[in-house]
Amino acid sequence: MSMQDFAPMMFGGLVIIMLIGFPVAFSLSALGLLCGFIAIQMGWFPASFMFNLPLNIFAILSNDLLLAIPFFTLMGAVLEKCGLAEDMLDSMGQLFGPIRGGLGYSVIIVGFILGAITGTVAGQVIAMAMISLPVMMRYGYNMRYATGVLAASGTITQLVPPSLVLVVMADQLGRSVGDMYKGAWGPSILQVLIFLVYTFVLSRLRPYHLPGIPLQARTLHGWDLWKKCLRGIIPSAILIFAVLGSMGGLPGMNTAIATPTEAGAMGAVGAIILAAIHGRLNWTIVKDGMTGTMRITAMVVFILFGSRVFSLVFQGVDGAIWIEHLLSGLPGGQIGFLIVVNIFIFFLAFFLDFFEIAFIILPMLAPVASKMGIDMIWFGVLLCVNMQTSFMHPPFGFALFYLRGAADSLFKNGALPAKVLSRDIYLGSIPWVILQLLLVIIVIFFPQTVTVFLDKPIQIDINQVRIEVPESSEAEQADDQNNMDDLLKGLMKGTKPSQ
Repeated sequence: MSMQDFAPMMFGGLVIIMLIGFPVAFSLSALGLLCGFIAIQMGWFPASFMFNLPLNIFAILSNDLLLAIPFFTLMGAVLEKCGLAEDMLDSMGQLFGPIRGGLGYSVIIVGFILGAITGTVAGQVIAMAMISLPVMMRYGYNMRYATGVLAASGTITQLVPPSLVLVVMADQLGRSVGDMYKGAWGPSILQVLIFLVYTFVLSRLRPYHLPGIPLQARTLHGWDLWKKCLRGIIPSAILIFAVLGSMGGLPGMNTAIATPTEAGAMGAVGAIILAAIHGRLNWTIVKDGMTGTMRITAMVVFILFGSRVFSLVFQGVDGAIWIEHLLSGLPGGQIGFLIVVNIFIFFLAFFLDFFEIAFIILPMLAPVASKMGIDMIWFGVLLCVNMQTSFMHPPFGFALFYLRGAADSLFKNGALPAKVLSRDIYLGSIPWVILQLLLVIIVIFFPQTVTVFLDKPIQIDINQVRIEVPESSEAEQADDQNNMDDLLKGLMKGTKPSQ
């Protein structure tokens, strides 16, 4: 067996252990160490090569950017339990409810707002299902549409800043979190618009599936109704602008006054204040939020450890070169590469969550994309759009599991008139997965959806730059001008100019 054959075998082993279902972090570590011992025994690299492993682990622990993950997680965990979702869904439902598809519009809009401040799919899907599903069933909404819109609106949180996925993407791609957030705003807004248009079209083609609720069902009217809507939206908007604006993560804001970690800490404090404003702040909420944060942070760190062990050995046996040759020779150039990669990620998402894909697969793909001249912000946001579907895939989509659990709880408590069938949940998710894939296609063929809010680079016309040197001969002036042109060209290309 040669080293050239070992890299594909390592990758095949990676796929197999991910399908087995044992915790990926420990499986990766075991596979990486086993392959490392084999490579040393075969003489493909010396034993001293593995001395790089402790250095890689310490590099993870000293990465300040990863400190943003527990802060943003705590922020979402506190907001998830502070009653914000209940207030917003109740007020938006009464505002839009009387029009056809109105409850669907309210779920999509509230899902977008909550996605921008909570960042947790589980809490968002469960909270919205517990509140909106009984109302939708009471007024005759189609069961498959109701379950589909609730699950899809919960997954928007993976794309809307300040998403944890984008923080991880920025770290893995070596890009600014603020730029990654700016790049995600275009697809986020477009995703919401696609969902709203689908709801509008369906309400016209099949109005009996999405009926309006009677006006007399409203408990609030006039200014009281608007006041309740604004009470949920305005504090949320202030928190969003404070967190994202401090990182330069909003369109038009080019200066960051805080690091992602500092912004996350500010967001966690803001979430606690918001919970106090809603009168829900207590020790139970804080304790549960910290417990959930601890679990997610520990999971992320162990996955990072495992992926670093595997990637170190994979690099040692020239796995990166094998991946590059495999993907760079695809027909269609950049577009062909992006299509194949997104198909690959789509099917991986049936079995892996976004953390595992970001830490294991992305480091293999990013160098190839960079060498092909693909913008890393565009590439990262595109994969983030794709990974939304990991929560919606039948049969393993976590959003569907969360919805299944919420529906069963509601039925047992007598809040639902009939049991929600798993078949309705799975079939109801399919149109929304197709809509998410439609966004993937749009982002591939129209990169402007990502780059429209990014800062534009300053263009310098070298031909217009001339330096006049008085009191010199014509030959000296020509020499100086050539040297200056050479210097400017080197700076524009990012290379060292000739001396």
